[in-house]
Amino acid sequence: MATKAAMVRLVVDAGKAAPAPPVGPALGSKGVKAIDFCKEFNARTAHYEPGTPVPCLVKVKPDRTFSFEIKSPPTSWLLMKAAQVEKGSGKAGNEVVGTISLKHVWEIAKIKQTDDRHKDLDLKAIVGSIISTANVVGIKVVP
Repeated sequence: MATKAAMVRLVVDAGKAAPAPPVGPALGSKGVKAIDFCKEFNARTAHYEPGTPVPCLVKVKPDRTFSFEIKSPPTSWLLMKAAQVEKGSGKAGNEVVGTISLKHVWEIAKIKQTDDRHKDLDLKAIVGSIISTANVVGIKVVP
């Protein structure tokens, strides 16, 4: 049993959490019943499209109780989904694998603004960050 609180970072597909690896071993080593986490996680991510990667931060207390925070999907995944491409460019900034409109970027920014780390940021700053990520992934943003 853990003597102090522990943090576990996981990226699990929405609605597909199961006590199998990677969830089971990561939480089991901290003394948490993975099945309890999986049931609650799947219920809270039911509004996402199945297969969406969802980052999650699990806080495990010394008495083996836990709480978790669900974050929005990764920006690069949202960009590739909007551009309808399977994977990003192998050559950042030199190779274009897809294009998206500024409207797509704006919608992604609104999704990212729901995260705690972005809630105090101006939407314009989030848009700038998303455009930078798009360039790295190889997605061209057109007006």
